[in-house]
This record gives sequence, C-alpha cells and structure tokens, in this order.
Amino acid sequence: MARQPPPPWVHAAFLLCLLSLGGAIEIPMDLTQPPTITKQSAKDHIVDPRDNILIECEAKGNPAPSFHWTRNSRFFNIAKDPRVSMRRRSGTLVIDFRSGGRPEEYEGEYQCFARNKFGTALSNRIRLQVSKSPLWPKENLDPVVVQEGAPLTLQCNPPPGLPSPVIFWMSSSMEPITQDKRVSQGHNGDLYFSNVMLQDMQTDYSCNARFHFTHTIQQKNPFTLKVLTNHPYNDSSLRNHPDMYSARGVAERTPSFMYPQGTASSQMVLRGMDLLLECIASGVPTPDIAWYKKGGDLPSDKAKFENFNKALRITNVSEEDSGEYFCLASNKMGSIRHTISVRVKAAPYWLDEPKNLILAPGEDGRLVCRANGNPKPTVQWMVNGEPLQSAPPNPNREVAGDTIIFRDTQISSRAVYQCNTSNEHGYLLANAFVSVLDVPPRMLSPRNQLIRVILYNRTRLDCPFFGSPIPTLRWFKNGQGSNLDGGNYHVYENGSLEIKMIRKEDQGIYTCVATNILGKAENQVRLEVKDPTRIYRMPEDQVARRGTTVQLECRVKHDPSLKLTVSWLKDDEPLYIGNRMKKEDDSLTIFGVAERDQGSYTCVASTELDQDLAKAYLTVLGRPDRPRDLELTDLAERSVRLTWIPGDANNSPITDYVVQFEEDQFQPGVWHDHSKYPGSVNSAVLRLSPYVNYQFRVIAINEVGSSHPSLPSERYRTSGAPPESNPGDVKGEGTRKNNMEITWTPMNATSAFGPNLRYIVKWRRRETREAWNNVTVWGSRYVVGQTPVYVPYEIRVQAENDFGKGPEPESVIGYSGEDYPRAAPTEVKVRVMNSTAISLQWNRVYSDTVQGQLREYRAYYWRESSLLKNLWVSQKRQQASFPGDRLRGVVSRLFPYSNYKLEMVVVNGRGDGPRSETKEFTTPEGVPSAPRRFRVRQPNLETINLEWDHPEHPNGIMIGYTLKYVAFNGTKVGKQIVENFSPNQTKFTVQRTDPVSRYRFTLSARTQVGSGEAVTEESPAPPNEAYTNNQADIATQGWFIGLMCAIALLVLILLIVCFIKRSRGGKYPVREKKDVPLGPEDPKEEDGSFDYSDEDNKPLQGSQTSLDGTIKQQESDDSLVDYGEGGEGQFNEDGSFIGQYTVKKDKEETEGNESSEATSPVNAIYSLA
Repeated sequence: MARQPPPPWVHAAFLLCLLSLGGAIEIPMDLTQPPTITKQSAKDHIVDPRDNILIECEAKGNPAPSFHWTRNSRFFNIAKDPRVSMRRRSGTLVIDFRSGGRPEEYEGEYQCFARNKFGTALSNRIRLQVSKSPLWPKENLDPVVVQEGAPLTLQCNPPPGLPSPVIFWMSSSMEPITQDKRVSQGHNGDLYFSNVMLQDMQTDYSCNARFHFTHTIQQKNPFTLKVLTNHPYNDSSLRNHPDMYSARGVAERTPSFMYPQGTASSQMVLRGMDLLLECIASGVPTPDIAWYKKGGDLPSDKAKFENFNKALRITNVSEEDSGEYFCLASNKMGSIRHTISVRVKAAPYWLDEPKNLILAPGEDGRLVCRANGNPKPTVQWMVNGEPLQSAPPNPNREVAGDTIIFRDTQISSRAVYQCNTSNEHGYLLANAFVSVLDVPPRMLSPRNQLIRVILYNRTRLDCPFFGSPIPTLRWFKNGQGSNLDGGNYHVYENGSLEIKMIRKEDQGIYTCVATNILGKAENQVRLEVKDPTRIYRMPEDQVARRGTTVQLECRVKHDPSLKLTVSWLKDDEPLYIGNRMKKEDDSLTIFGVAERDQGSYTCVASTELDQDLAKAYLTVLGRPDRPRDLELTDLAERSVRLTWIPGDANNSPITDYVVQFEEDQFQPGVWHDHSKYPGSVNSAVLRLSPYVNYQFRVIAINEVGSSHPSLPSERYRTSGAPPESNPGDVKGEGTRKNNMEITWTPMNATSAFGPNLRYIVKWRRRETREAWNNVTVWGSRYVVGQTPVYVPYEIRVQAENDFGKGPEPESVIGYSGEDYPRAAPTEVKVRVMNSTAISLQWNRVYSDTVQGQLREYRAYYWRESSLLKNLWVSQKRQQASFPGDRLRGVVSRLFPYSNYKLEMVVVNGRGDGPRSETKEFTTPEGVPSAPRRFRVRQPNLETINLEWDHPEHPNGIMIGYTLKYVAFNGTKVGKQIVENFSPNQTKFTVQRTDPVSRYRFTLSARTQVGSGEAVTEESPAPPNEAYTNNQADIATQGWFIGLMCAIALLVLILLIVCFIKRSRGGKYPVREKKDVPLGPEDPKEEDGSFDYSDEDNKPLQGSQTSLDGTIKQQESDDSLVDYGEGGEGQFNEDGSFIGQYTVKKDKEETEGNESSEATSPVNAIYSLA
C-alpha cells in the first residue's frame, strides 16, 4: 500500500509554465509588426524518395509576409520549375514527382526568407538529403573454420545508408541468434564470440540491415561455422557442467580485447549527446566486464550498462563527463584493462538568446546574443537578412560585440535582426525584431474569468496585456489593499500572478491594472478554493490463492462541488473491467483470481482540478509451473540419476517433487508414482528394476496444488534377470461342485525382470502326499476339473521368465467346489420371550452333511394371522441368520398378538439345505403404536379442536386413549391435565382458559398391557402474538409517532369544522346500523367459530379470508364508514372484531341517502360525533 507521488509530467509541465512566464510580451496580431518565423523543417532534413518533398516554412506578421527561398546560397526561382510550388499563405515548398523526376536532383541547402514592409526574417539553413538504402554486394562466403575455445569475429560491413540501418543477426531460417556474455553483437554490427563452442556450429549466421524510410530488410549471405574439437560428441549434459571447458578438453586462457584493440584509445563526443563506450574481450572461461572512471565515480543518474556489461552508455553528456574511463576484463586465469580518454566538445548553445524588442518612440533598448561552445563560437549580426556592415548606417544603433544598443529609437528603426553564432560543430540562428509603437494599455484575455484551485497548491492567475511603452502591472485583491507582490505572491513579466501556496483566505476577486503614460486598463479574475481530493482508505497489498475473491478498497474524500471519478490502473496501464471484476465507488472486487491478475493496482481518484493515487500489489499464489529439461545421467544396471530444472513456483514455495515412470511393455501410456523428494532438490538417484524400458516425468507440488507433468525424459532400458518374487494373493476356490479355480494377482512390469513372463501352477490334495500336478500359465487363473466336493488342496504359483525361475513359492490352502447341504437342523425348540421376541434352540448337523464350509444357520418365519378379528396381515417371509456353528439364537421385531410359523435350514457357500419341520407359536398382547394423523385446530380464541385416527398396529385389544395437555407461555408452564377416552372416540374439544397461552398435547393408545407410543403436537400461536411484537417495533419508530400526531391533528380539525357547521344549523344524513346476533340454531355456534358478514354474505371490504376460514382485517384498508355505528363487539389487538354480530342495512334508509356525502370520511366523523 503506497500513496503515489504526482506523475513526473506534472512537475515538467509546471516548470515549462514558469519558463514561459518570463518570456517576451507578444504583440497582438491586429497591430503592425515585422515577420516572425513560426515553423520550419529540421536543419538536417532527410526525406523518403518515394514521397513528394516537403520543406516547411511558416511565418506571421502584419501585414502578412511574403516568402522566397535560396538554394545553396543562390536565389531559388520557383516559377521556372514546374515540379516546385509554394503553399498558399505559407512559405512551405512542395516538390511533386508524380510526373517524373529524380529526388536526388533537389538535394542541397535551402533557406527561407519571410518579408513585409517592416523587415525580413530568416529560417535555418535546411540541408535536404534523400534517404538511401543500397543493396548488399553479392559475395560467396567460405565456411569459417575455427578451433573450439578460440575467439571469432563475424564481420557485417553493411552498405552505407542514410540514415544508418539497424543491424541484427539471424540464421538463414530467420531464427534470432541467442546472445549472452559469450556471444554478442557489437555497436558496429559485428558478431563477437569470446570463445567458440561445438554447439555454435548447429546454425548459420546472417547479418541483416533494416532501413528506416523504406521499411526494408536486406540479408547478407550466411556464414557457416566448422568447429574443430577434441571432444566430437555434443553431450548436452556438459553444458551445465561446473567445469564445462576442461570437460570438453578446451584449454583455459587469460582475457584479451577483441574491440577496441590495444590498451588505450580515445573518443570525442558532443555535449548533450549520448556517450557509448564498448569493450569486448575473449578468453576461456568467458571474461566478465567491469567499468570504472579514473578519479571519480560513474554518474549513477546517467550511466547504464548494455550488452551484458560490454557497453557503457552515458546520456546527455556534459563537460564534467570528460576524463579517462577504463574497462576491466577478468576470468579465473587473470585480467586486463583498456583505457578510453573521453573529450567533450560542444556545438553552440544559448546563454542569452535575443528576444523581440518593443519600444515606444524615444525609448532606449538593446538586443543581446550570447552563446557558448567548444571551441568558442563566433557571433555575426545581420539585419533583414543582410550583414550588418552592409546595411545603411543608423545613428541610433551601436554594435558592441554580442550586443546591439538602441538609443532614442524612432519609427524608422523597425527591422528584423539576425544573430548567427557558429563553430566547427554547428551553428545557431535567431531572429529578433525591433518594433516601435505608441499603444495605450489593453487587456488580451476575456474579462471576469473564474479560476478554481485546490487548497495548498501553487497556482497562477493570468493577465495578458500589451502596451507601448510597456505598461507596469499591479495586482489587487477584493478591490482594496496594496499591490500584491512578495511573500506568498510573485508577479511575472508577462503579468501572471503566482500564489505559491493557496489558503482558504486567498479566495476572492483579484484585479490586475496595467498602466503606461498613455493610459491604463484593468481586468478581474475570481478565485475559488476547493478542498483537495484525498484517498483516506488506501488499497492494501494482498496475497491470494488462485480462484479466490479479492477486494481492493479505495475510499475517497473530495470537495462536494467537484465531480469525482475513480478509475483503476494495473501495472500503470488502464485496467479493463471484465466480467470477473466489479468496480464500485469505493472498491474493486476481482472474482476467481488468476495468475494474470498479479501485479500492481493503482486507484486514481480525480476531479477536474486534481487527483490522488494509491497503489497496492496483488500477489497470486498459483500452482507451480512444470519442471523442464529432464536429463538422465550416471546410467547403471539398477539405477540412474534424473536431473530437472524447476519451473516457476508462482509465489508459493515448492514443497515436493513426485517422480513418475511409464513402461511400454505391460501398460504403455500409464504413469505410475516412482518416488517423492523434497522441493529443495532438483536431482535424484532412482532405483530401477531389471528389464523395464523406463521413461520419467516430474510433477512439482506446492501449497496451492500440483503442476502439470513435465515433458517425458528420454527412455532407458535396464538389463533382464530372473524374477525375484512370485505373484501374490494366490487363492483356490470352487466355482462348481466338481472344480477348483486357482487365481493370483499378476506381476507388474517392475517385477517381471525379463521377457515372456509366465507362471508355473502346482497343486495336490492336502495330506495325501501325492505327486504335484503342474501347468504353465500365461494369464492370471487356472481351473482344475473333476475334483471331489469340498476337498482341501495345496497350491503353489511360481513366476518364470526367459532369464529363469523366481524363488520357490510357499503353499497356499484352497478348496474345491461345494454342494448343497444334505441335512436340516433337528430338535428345533421355540420359547416366547415377550410380545415381540422368541428364542430358538436346535441340534447341530453332522459335518459331512454340510458338503462345504458352514456359513450359518438360518430361520425363515412369517406372520400367519392376527388374533384380532378382521385385521389383514402380510404373510411375507422374513429371515434371521445365525452365523457360524451355533446352537441357539433370538428372533426379534415380531408383531404382538399374532400367530407365526417358522422353519430352519443350514447354509454353506453353495446355498440352503433342506428345511426343518414347521414350528408354530403365538405372540402375546403388546402396547399399541402411536395414534395416526393427530391434528390440532384452533377455529377461534376460546376453543381448540383435536382429532386423530386409530393406531396402525393395535398389538392387542384397545381399551382407550390417554390425553395429557398443559398450557405454556414462553418459559411459564401450567398444571398438566389428563383425560381418558374410550377406544372409539377420535375427537375432543378443549375450552381455553387463557386466550394468550399455547397448549402442548400428548396422546397415546392403551391395551391391557399398557400405554403405547405417544404423539405430541402444539396449538398454533394466537394471531395477536405476532401483531403485538410488530406493533412494539413500529411504535418506537420516529416516522410512526409523527404519522400518529398528524392524524390526531387532522381529526381535531375535522371535529372543529363539524361543531362549527352544526352551530349554523346544517343537517347531515346518518347511516344507521343494527346489531343482529346469531340465532342459537346457527350451525357455526357448535364448534365455536364465527362468521362476520353483511347482508350479501360477503367479507367486509378490506378484509381477507385466512386458511382456517376466519377473517383478517387488512391494516391498509381500515374505514371509519364500516364501523360508524357498529355493534358492541370487542376489538382484538390486531384491530379485528371478536363477538357475534352482523351488520344489516335498511333499504328505505339506503335509498334515501345515496349522495356522496353519506359515505365520505367527514360525514362518518360527524356521525360519530
């Protein structure tokens, strides 16, 4: 998180503004004045030969100036050349080649003259040159033969072009040449090899020249290298060898310079240009280059290193950069150095450039032309383009070297003077006119401008003016006080007032007054001071996992009268808000963060006047990049070393590497985990199995997840050997009663150890000592046929390949197939334990009758009938299992009061044996299940209706129901009440004693054995409870209290109006209403419910019917008309009526009172009154 300083351009713009404030005062264009050059081409003007030539020259003056040109210091007659024309109201030359002609014919030095009756202004001497991109000379290049380790220079020698071409090296197949500190391109375009390696001959080398104007690239014929070596194999493993050169048999040697030659050289550079020093050295190993300056340090603010430290660039050179520099080339064999003497010369540069001179008749003035350079430049004065010496004499003018002094100037002194200062490195030409005018002060800007500025900033108030003599300018604030200058104020020559630091009290109206001997003029500027824009909660640096959501805050305080705009930058570029991002006024949210979201985020809060910046950095934790460049070394029969280069950890350290392998014989394309290593290593020795064609890959793991697998390594096959193990999980089981299937888990590729893996299967009957049967199998199973029923066998499975047999295997016991049991359990006895469970007991069957492995004894039982008449029962068979060789067991979860039958069998792996004789038993009476569909209804606030259905399983003879209920209100619980009902009763009504409390009901059925499972329900919450809570919440709201007060005031006003009208004798119809109680024969009275209706048996207007048939009054539709003279019913807390009444209307009365007054709220209130 950081608050950003203002961008550099803000300071630069303010500096330029201050520089302009001290500039010369301009003459308004409606006044007569000599010419001034406003636009011209560069001194060295290079043009594209394919386009028309344009040489610019524009000027202003009053009257408008005319133009003419010289070429090579001679008058250039434009009218005689049909290809040349001059733009209208301009001096710009256009040379058109559409009808033919060669641009080279127009090369030369051009100069523009702008003239009116008050003088002549000159442009620079413009040197016109046509761009050239000559073809590369054809040449046949022989192969370059060089010894490995020797230095080499491939020369480019590009054809001379204008401007010079850009040089770069590529192969003939247009692949760029990889450069490093050993191989690099020099500033002259040559390619330097500090030492040649065998790998350098894998490509050819072609120099390319790109020409700027024609946008063409020319390619030189490629060089082909032939490297002589003592180690002909280009083993890639040696590239990363710590002593690569000695490993390849290359002799080491001390450095020597390839460029520049020798131990010393000199270089000249012009002031303001870039100084480029270059040192390229050979040696084995490749030397390192370091730079130093004799007697001082390198200028850190201007110096930078290029081309792998082989070049030193110093920008914007000045005189203090001259001196001796030296480069030091060193390797482990030694070091050498080269000294470069740097001399800084200078083309002329301005110390005091002449400026236009505006004088009143009789005034004095001077033009100053001061320049510096190395060598010292000479100064030449001209007037209207002619040497001053040849101009007519002027007694009011005196030349003193670089200064012209004017005394008592008159109208005739008007002219344009040129100052030309030059040395061997260049020239400067400046125009400055002398204008003699008599003009009273005048303001040049609009009147009464509004300037808005930010508190504590520096600002300026402009007041451009003109007059001759030059007026004096003074500033005043709010029309009073002394002249503003000094302290926090500063007035510039052009009339601008600078306020160094704006304060609140600086707000007001500022008046500038310009005065000379001819009069005065004034203007006003209104200054408003605004609060600065500030980010008071800045975004913070964050670390996020990929896929998560990140929010960057940016809360801003600004002047409310200014429009605020909040935008975001990412890595200092405008941020595109995609569908994964959401920008709000005070935050930026990024959903599903990805690696590309990492970077710096800058919040930019800006108004029309200022801005504030705050930056934060988002670090995204991602899965690591895949490892690369897998390499196998130290190849052995049973091991190999695997080395890899780690990928980017993506801000989360790599914790582990998983090495996987794949073999192409048993499971081609399937990868298996081999081993795991810590994240700090990138090389491991892998243990290998015989006769496997290995291929490896590596996966990197960090806290975020796993990388993609690396690209596979090259394959490596180990030699074969006899198996060292046998297959596992050997089993022998019968699938039929006369066979035995032998199975095992086949061995994988890493345990086969050789080709043609097969299995020798052996078996014999246990304890018979008979000879072993054997067979060779290529799969993973073998079936032995014609076996006795369920006989034990000894089994062995041995692995074998073409190199031999595996170790002798151990025997495994298996069994042949089973047959169904031949006998059933005998002496089965049943004892009833309770209404839902019985105990069983039986005799064991003989083992030879089982004909297999005894799994369990199993009881099959079913419900034959219930002891209750007319009760249907399911006779579906159920079973109970008793695993192992057991003689007793328990059968539970039976239905009480029922007749059951039961049979038993013996079970082995093949299935059930014969069934035993059927046993019958009867379960005694039990407790019933819970009553079904217990329902609690509350039709009104006085009664609660209960209904239920009989239990699904009576489990005996029902003798009645027991109901227990208790009233509760929150944590308060009343006394429990118990009611007993007959077995046929399924309804009950409870009379409420408390209209607020709720009730909890518990109902159970009974037999002679006791009460069964109970069911519990609660009465619904009374409607007044929710209303009371809501009313309590609303009653505390300020808006509600205000509304009630307003209604009370309105009612009071209406009552006052009512009494006033009554006192005047007014008559108002009143609608009468009668209360008709429900008759006792009304069926609604039986269950305690009530019906509120009018004579049409419709709900009251503004009411809605609830689910249980009651009427709820809607709060928004309350009407005083409906309750004007209603019955004596009570009001509930929610505003609805409770009681028994209806409202009827008298037809005669209705017919006589159909006016709108009878139904208005005012009349209703009159009726109440």
